[in-house]
Amino acid sequence: MKYLLKAPAKINLSLDVLYKRSDGYHEVEMVMTTIDLADRLEIEELNDNQIKLLSQYRFVPDDDRNLAFQAAKLIKERFGIKQGVSISLEKNIPVAAGLAGGSSDAAAVLRGLNTMWKLGLSNYELAALGAEIGSDVSFCVYGGTALAKGRGEIITPLPSPPHCWVILAKPTIGVSTADVYKRLNLNEISHPNTAAMIEALKSNDYKKLCSNLGNVLENVTLQLHPEVTAIKKHMIKFGADAVLMSGSGPTVFGLVQYESRLHRIYNALRGFCDQVYAVRIIGESSDLA
Repeated sequence: MKYLLKAPAKINLSLDVLYKRSDGYHEVEMVMTTIDLADRLEIEELNDNQIKLLSQYRFVPDDDRNLAFQAAKLIKERFGIKQGVSISLEKNIPVAAGLAGGSSDAAAVLRGLNTMWKLGLSNYELAALGAEIGSDVSFCVYGGTALAKGRGEIITPLPSPPHCWVILAKPTIGVSTADVYKRLNLNEISHPNTAAMIEALKSNDYKKLCSNLGNVLENVTLQLHPEVTAIKKHMIKFGADAVLMSGSGPTVFGLVQYESRLHRIYNALRGFCDQVYAVRIIGESSDLA
């Protein structure tokens, strides 16, 4: 039997780094929400004890470098599964973009194999497994909108954002998350107001949400990559209600309340940026497997 899975991207409405932990990770506080830009996966059981990852894209690794592959390997080893699995991956989320594409793929594989092999694991247990793979995987297991704390594995669901559109623009560069964190000076950052963002979601207040977007990693990436600064300036100029870089970048997103303005911004950005998307916020957790 084949299982079809959806792996949606996320954006960071708020991303704060509190301190460097003794285990080498950073203590974070992030408000994230899923958007209607998604990879598609198909998994099928194999009789032989191996993992096959298939993709039409040459830049997608088909081994341990791929988080979806790691997720399948972790499930097989942890639960002594002798059957193999074939994973077909259709990539729609840009790679190394700050949108958690690889993490969402891994979360989808965890959910799908849990169903296929009848493991009976709860989302909490799947999220704990996901934390062993990457910091965003736990959130991606749940989807929807949530506060993520710790190194990203402590998830508290939140109400979905007010109805709006999201414009995404990614320059033709990749950003190393590890490099951005390495360059982050915790003594010089201005912390976003996470509590105000949570209140904006709870009160369904679009203006308050827009005014409390914040990402402490943004300035680091802006200094490294002037292209990201240019996209931000253009998006503001073209009329987005609020603009922020997602994750460690380099993707910039703009929030737009009215569809008429959405098309104008989209067309203007397409003039100088190849990867531009206009999508809705999903915002609510759903059965993705």
